[in-house]
Amino acid sequence: MQKEKQLEKFNTIYQQLNQQQQKAVDALFGVIMVIAGPGTGKTQILSARIGKILLETDTLPQNILCLTYTDAGTFAMRKRLLEFIGPEAYKVNIHTFHSFCNNVIQDNLEVFNKRSLNPISDLEEVSLYKELIDNFKKDNPLKRYRGDVYYEINNLKSLFNAIKKEGWTKEFLLERIESYCNNLPLDENYIYKRAYKNFKAGDVKQHLIDEELNKMERLKAAVNEYEHFINLMHTKSLYDFNDMINWVITAFEKHPYLLEEYSSKYNHILVDEYQDTSGTQNRIIELLYEPNYTESIFVVGDDDQSIYRFQGANVENMLGFAQTYLQQLQTVVLVDNYRSVQPILNISKTIIDKNEQRLINKIPNLSKNIVTAHKDLIGLTNEPEIIACNTEQEELIYISTKIQQLLQEGTEAEKIAVIYRENKYGDVLATYLNHAQIPFYSKRQINILQEPLIAQIILILEYLAAEHDVPYEGDEMLFEILHFNFWNIKAIEIAQLTTEVATKRFKEEKTSLRALIHFKSIEPSKDLFSSNSISKELKQACQILEQFITDVSNCTIQTLLENIISHTGILAQVMQGTQKHFQLKLLTGFFNFIKEETARNPNLNLKELVAIIEMMQDEGIALSLVETIGNEKNINLLTVHGSKGLEFEHVFIAGTVAHVWESKRKASRGFKLPNNIFLTSAQLHADDDHEEELRRLFYVALTRAAKHLYISYYQSKNDGKLAEPSMFIAEIIDAYQIKTQNYISSPEVQLEFTLAQFSSKAQPKLEQIEADFVNRIVEKFVMNVTALNNYLKCPLQFYYNNIIRVPSGRNEAMEFGSAVHHALDMLFKKMQENNNVFPSKEVLIADYEWYLKRHRENFTQEQFDRRLEYGHKILTNYYDYYIHSFNKIVTTEKNIRNIVDDIPIRGKLDKLEFNGNVINVVDYKTGEYEKAKKIKKSLDAPNDKNPNGGDYWRQAVFYKILIDHNTTNPNWKVLSTEFDFVEPNTKNEFVKEKINISEADITTVKAQIKSTWQKIQNKEFYIGCGKEDCKWCNFVKTYDLASTYIEPEEVDENNELIPPPIA
Repeated sequence: MQKEKQLEKFNTIYQQLNQQQQKAVDALFGVIMVIAGPGTGKTQILSARIGKILLETDTLPQNILCLTYTDAGTFAMRKRLLEFIGPEAYKVNIHTFHSFCNNVIQDNLEVFNKRSLNPISDLEEVSLYKELIDNFKKDNPLKRYRGDVYYEINNLKSLFNAIKKEGWTKEFLLERIESYCNNLPLDENYIYKRAYKNFKAGDVKQHLIDEELNKMERLKAAVNEYEHFINLMHTKSLYDFNDMINWVITAFEKHPYLLEEYSSKYNHILVDEYQDTSGTQNRIIELLYEPNYTESIFVVGDDDQSIYRFQGANVENMLGFAQTYLQQLQTVVLVDNYRSVQPILNISKTIIDKNEQRLINKIPNLSKNIVTAHKDLIGLTNEPEIIACNTEQEELIYISTKIQQLLQEGTEAEKIAVIYRENKYGDVLATYLNHAQIPFYSKRQINILQEPLIAQIILILEYLAAEHDVPYEGDEMLFEILHFNFWNIKAIEIAQLTTEVATKRFKEEKTSLRALIHFKSIEPSKDLFSSNSISKELKQACQILEQFITDVSNCTIQTLLENIISHTGILAQVMQGTQKHFQLKLLTGFFNFIKEETARNPNLNLKELVAIIEMMQDEGIALSLVETIGNEKNINLLTVHGSKGLEFEHVFIAGTVAHVWESKRKASRGFKLPNNIFLTSAQLHADDDHEEELRRLFYVALTRAAKHLYISYYQSKNDGKLAEPSMFIAEIIDAYQIKTQNYISSPEVQLEFTLAQFSSKAQPKLEQIEADFVNRIVEKFVMNVTALNNYLKCPLQFYYNNIIRVPSGRNEAMEFGSAVHHALDMLFKKMQENNNVFPSKEVLIADYEWYLKRHRENFTQEQFDRRLEYGHKILTNYYDYYIHSFNKIVTTEKNIRNIVDDIPIRGKLDKLEFNGNVINVVDYKTGEYEKAKKIKKSLDAPNDKNPNGGDYWRQAVFYKILIDHNTTNPNWKVLSTEFDFVEPNTKNEFVKEKINISEADITTVKAQIKSTWQKIQNKEFYIGCGKEDCKWCNFVKTYDLASTYIEPEEVDENNELIPPPIA
């Protein structure tokens, strides 16, 4: 029945496709390249093609691999597939190249052997480049002895990243440089075309050639340093994001069995945005394509929309693909546009036709004359509008007032977008839209370290480090810290104390602000009229800070940070604010940074951490976070790059001036590469290449518009200097004789908007911010057993842990449990690698020690020593007790993701023990077994006292549901789940608790999953359980975060009050 519905839906969609789209969908086998112009239905045919493969072949969803360029692309593809084929969409392998390679690495750790490596941080990267530059030889043309001696850092970084992404070798680059240099005298750009001064036509421009040769010498020097940099990374056991793809390429080339495993797994390969794939990404595709297994490889792209690819390479991949598979290639060109009116398509064509590096100029008989095909758009003659404004401010006023007008006329906000070249334009425009009370949707990258909330925490850390190092030296910092509003201390009280300190110092009395506050907090008042006392707020702040100074020597940095967030009132203030979701993301981002730094150096102390932060600030190294404002239903503010793949009824292309567009090409772009690096651009001069890149960028902006296009520019900058319109405006006017509109605003309106920039920003409604944030989380939510248990225990607990995700540190018990899990996982993996012979207990202990030391940052010295000794003891005994009875037919650390009743679920299982296809799931538990009542309650099936059943029982059943619905291994069936308590009981006995699962259990947990899923989708997680020991209910009560309280009224048979839920 489900397949019949899918077939009916497919036929409906298929009939809506045009002839060329159907041709692309129908080509189920072979090598297919689709050149899809803007608005030609690329996503539609990708989804339809996957649907047809599933309906008309015996291919399973998990045997389809779809590779996209960005995470947003994977999400959009999955969403479209869900609409088309339903929950089966979750089984289709949709990945970015990096996520695909990461999966290959994680699933084959024994091949890659990269466990000892760490991802390089931005700070470590800068340090390595400095070390590289410090070791330059004296004759290196890149070496500097004065000024900015590290000037080349960013240039080297850009070049080395390109080398990795494109898969270039040193030999290849040096050969290209040599060839380029030899051919310079033959290049027409370096030959006089007519007589000039002492030169006649045909003479070479030697001065230009000498300049170019000098650039190539610098490039050669840089290329020769690449291997040195890679060796530095290896020495420090570091890797970067691009290394992952190169590792997989090497593994595929070195281990044919591994490549065959993946080639045979994916019968159909689809690649979206093919024009933007790098050389190494393209190599992955080449390796995966194996005609004996691969039934089809299907690439979709548009060279005219290549805006992410390395300069000069926009047609390289697509042309190379066509040439590689020339004999069997099926080419489909999509030219019917369902987005834009014809006048917009015409001016877009005018812009892009001036580019030489296009597929239509490389492949014979190829045409890309894009025409309007949407029945509602055919015949519409909405000419684009070009608007000239006197000043930058007037352009911003024009856009704001025009948008207001459109909204008043009934245009939906989500159908309007403003597109600009640089983010800073959008930041300024946002203030104008705020003043006009126009909600907008935008994403921008911020530096967490510069945000006020995090700057406050950093100052507290600096103060604690200073006072711990040299007591009473942090008065200046303490003065500022006490003004932080989460203390609720009156400024006048701080001022009075500061004055008192200054007076005492003038009298040559030794004191400090810290000492004075402490003295006043402990000394009783002399009499009723004494002014010696301090406020309870100041006293509390003093006590908290004193405790923190003590904590510096007695707890981990993570615990200290967690205490600062929790005990100062920062978290409560955040949760009460209108920006709580954004600020929680800031806290989480900063917390993660602390975790990463302490992981790199487990012995890192607070003083060293503060020094790292200061160094990052000095070097301009950002701790980046993407801030999302508003939602998709609002006006869209986008950079050109951010607008890729989107469409809007009304599009404003703002700030279209020469110094923002064309003049950017004059800026240094690091090392100049010879133009023969990419064979398709060998005849193109560097300036022409950059201009072609700009044209593609402007073409993307133009083709976002459906019906109405407004291109605006200003004639003078804020500093009064003249600004020229972009050359693209002149080209459009020249080709279509479009009359420029002059916009002039009144002085009163200009003054109104000017004043608005100095007034406080209008805060959006808390309810809307909450809804926007929660909707984004819920939309991508996948159920796991921890989330299910959290919700059933207390919806508020689920809200804070799974939706809000309040940051917290890794504590001693958690890290100890992880170390035990790791050691046992390695025990079985090494057994499998060693012909089913278990390694010795010493190897087990060594793996435990390795993990503990690698995560040393989460323990104090005392905790570390204690856990090291304790782990030795219990693991030795555990090994001796079980070594001769272990099942050897196992899989460990198994990640599984499936669909149950249209709900995506996932889980990571410690160990699966096999008896044929029958499985016993093993879950390791650390912690005291002696808490018998709690353990017994957790293992219980539903009963009168606990109608939802225990957490362990539910975990056991959840795992059975997860595995029994596993389409990758459909024959696997779970018989039981066993909880293996690795720590012995008080009798020094090891205990296992096994749960045999019934059909009734499965029915119950499926119902819990379905009910909880529905409640989560309905956002029913704002009412708590009301239990006295519930952390999050108490948090809500303590800081008065609930809007209402539900009083306890019901009484059970034992006359005990039923705890009230918290609203």
